[in-house]
Amino acid sequence: MTTSFGVSRLGRPLRHAADSRRLRIAMVAPPWSEVPPRGYGGIESMIFDLVGGLMRLGHDVTLIGAGRTTSKASFLRTYRRAPSERIGESMPEVLHTAMASRILSRLDVDIVHDHTLAGPLTAEGRATPTVVTCHGTVDGELGEYYRTLGDGIFLVSISVAQRTFAPDLNWVGQVYNAVDTRMYPFTERKEDWVLWIGRFAGDKGAHLAIDAARAAGRRIVLAGKLVEPTEHAYFDEHIRPRLGPDARYDGEANVVRKRQLMAAARCLMFPITWQEPFGLVMIEAMACGTPVVALGLGSVPEVVVDGVTGFIRHSPNELPAAIEAVGELRPRDSRSHVEREFDVTTMAAGYERVYHDVVAHSTALPGSHTY
Repeated sequence: MTTSFGVSRLGRPLRHAADSRRLRIAMVAPPWSEVPPRGYGGIESMIFDLVGGLMRLGHDVTLIGAGRTTSKASFLRTYRRAPSERIGESMPEVLHTAMASRILSRLDVDIVHDHTLAGPLTAEGRATPTVVTCHGTVDGELGEYYRTLGDGIFLVSISVAQRTFAPDLNWVGQVYNAVDTRMYPFTERKEDWVLWIGRFAGDKGAHLAIDAARAAGRRIVLAGKLVEPTEHAYFDEHIRPRLGPDARYDGEANVVRKRQLMAAARCLMFPITWQEPFGLVMIEAMACGTPVVALGLGSVPEVVVDGVTGFIRHSPNELPAAIEAVGELRPRDSRSHVEREFDVTTMAAGYERVYHDVVAHSTALPGSHTY
């Protein structure tokens, strides 16, 4: 049976169970980066902010992850050091899941919130319900994976666009990713260059960003993750030949450097060529008052207000003109948009509603994850 709590006009879950009691929450992070990450790591950044937001709402949170953390939550570690250099291998994920499952068997919590790939496989063996945030696209094997797990897990989408590719999954709510806006420097005055930040993969469009910036006569700075073999192959074939005085690779930016770049740039380029469920980098840039120039795939139309916080275009040929047009936009509008729609307080409240609904329904049907 597929169940959905329903969503509001803005895509936030509608609360069915009026319950404000303190919850004991186990938050399971992926093993690949620390929480928060030192460099690239959108999921880990989101988890760090969510944990802080939930604690400010009065909930008890236990974070399970690898390496170290600066979170104020209780922290239970799997790997002593996050195996970042082994990302893409299967064994670190499997071992992390086994260790996390052992930890969870000893915890007395009301809800498990899992952000890993393999972790949901262990949900059926627990009496405690498991909420899973779907961080990937569900129109392929990932969707079939969640479909096979059925009602043993409660899925939360991160955009309207994401769940349209598999509406039959056991969705129980939808909550946009968010940032702690207070941590992002707001700047009215922008410099004359444009920025691209992301993972070096063809569908992230770094090559399109360089071409568009060059066509607009603007310099571009790239600050992306370059670790996995596929990333190096893409970089060597499509990016390295395009570099020059007007196109500089700045290395993988740490958190401080990333926010400095975002605050200073004329605009952030987001020319994705795939149906990305959510791009955290878009709201990070807008939090700094920096507009986004993007191709309108995936969640982009839900995140960027065309003509207000950036420009959404449908062809790479349209991007150079959009880069020029961002000079007409007001940085304060971008910042206000994030404060209103994508701040961590909104995200934490959304997940709080999901947790209460799942706990209430699971309690109503003892011994079962379905309702």
